[in-house]
Amino acid sequence: MAVLPYRFSPAYDARELQSLFTVALVQARQRHCPQILSLTSPLLPGVDPLELLHHNPLQGKPAVYWENPSRGEAIAAIGQVAGVGLSGGDRFCQARQWLQAIEQNLIQRGDLDLPFSGVHTFAAFTFTPHRAPVGYAPAMLSIPQIQVARRGDRGVWVHNGRIETTTTFAGFLAQWQEGEALMANLRQGANFPLETGGGHGGTITQTQHFPRFKQAVEWALEAIATGQLSKIVMAHAVDLVSSQPFAVVTALAALRRHHPDCYTFAFTNPHGHSFIGASPERLIRIQGGMLQTDALAGSAPRGETPELDAHLARQLLTSDKERREHQAVSDYIAERLVALGLDPVRSPLQLRQLRQIQHLWTPITAPVPPHLHPLDIVAQLHPTPAVAGVPMAVACDHIQRYEGGDRGLYAAPLGWLNAQGDSEFIVGIRSALIRGQQARLYGGAGIVAGSDPERELGEIQLKLETMLKALL
Repeated sequence: MAVLPYRFSPAYDARELQSLFTVALVQARQRHCPQILSLTSPLLPGVDPLELLHHNPLQGKPAVYWENPSRGEAIAAIGQVAGVGLSGGDRFCQARQWLQAIEQNLIQRGDLDLPFSGVHTFAAFTFTPHRAPVGYAPAMLSIPQIQVARRGDRGVWVHNGRIETTTTFAGFLAQWQEGEALMANLRQGANFPLETGGGHGGTITQTQHFPRFKQAVEWALEAIATGQLSKIVMAHAVDLVSSQPFAVVTALAALRRHHPDCYTFAFTNPHGHSFIGASPERLIRIQGGMLQTDALAGSAPRGETPELDAHLARQLLTSDKERREHQAVSDYIAERLVALGLDPVRSPLQLRQLRQIQHLWTPITAPVPPHLHPLDIVAQLHPTPAVAGVPMAVACDHIQRYEGGDRGLYAAPLGWLNAQGDSEFIVGIRSALIRGQQARLYGGAGIVAGSDPERELGEIQLKLETMLKALL
């Protein structure tokens, strides 16, 4: 990978762009391989990356949104200059190999000290390695054409161009100028806040399968009683059909507003289908060679009064059932990291309190050596007992048998990676697959000895409220 030490102002003239283009074209011809020329520019304060999706001119191409409101971080990306769809049990290995090959053919210029500067690859995996919803693949990686990001009051625009041996400067320049015009529109529209949910206006038909879920829980409890399992997570889906298309950008604005402690996300495929949600569960974050991950399992509702809230929190912290469920997740993550040669450190057990629900939470950290790729860690951790069960193979087999449908991207790794080794992946829970006027909402509950089907159904209904309120 060539990282060239060059800094520039946001404005480029044609001569400067032609010089950059020529470097990439010569390299493409020498290597007989396309090059990705990535140009990073600072943006004025106040630009909202979600506006990029709102004004997206590149319909029919992949799009991604990613925001952590509590950290003041947001990324939006549209278009694609390189991408791949993969499947099979070695999909994480295939994805790593594809990405490493791409990184040998990057030319990055600009203000590379800015947060989220340079090339970012966005990745989405399905829960199982062989099945995916229409328009997706079990492993999908994409490098966007345009990326807008913000951390605090610092904004950045990244323009990526694919330079092949036959690419003309006129074609590259036209794409660049389209990006410049789009950035100008974002700046002009920065003072016009997006809608923040509600007011869908259409007629909604809702299809639920609660009896089937309760029967699945009964089957799971039988498997636990006979010693086949110690824990399993059962998922449930609710289908919505609307008289008008669901507004994805409006739903994202609502999710980030009402769930600032979660990751708001959207992965849109070329068919215009979007997998969106607000996940509280980080799978990994690697920054500067340090890994952060979370054991998040064991749940209780929030109380309507401070007194009730404190009572429910104490109950959660002292519940044998919830603590056993949580410990299984914490032990699994630590064991998997040790198997990679890492030395994980677990923080004391604490509460993660969200708007409608609270979880038992153990933060885990570990230094990451340079030779260990982030996707190797993702492959080692997915799926955790927080979304599958213990033992893992038996739990996954029972999930396929009892749930009655495919999870798709639900409870699977979603995230990004850059060429410097930094990355972040979440688990795609509290989520929905949007296809025009149709939406499938997902929720799950951990089943252990002593679980009650009615109570687990209530927990899932509470989790489904996240997406229902955002869409309606």
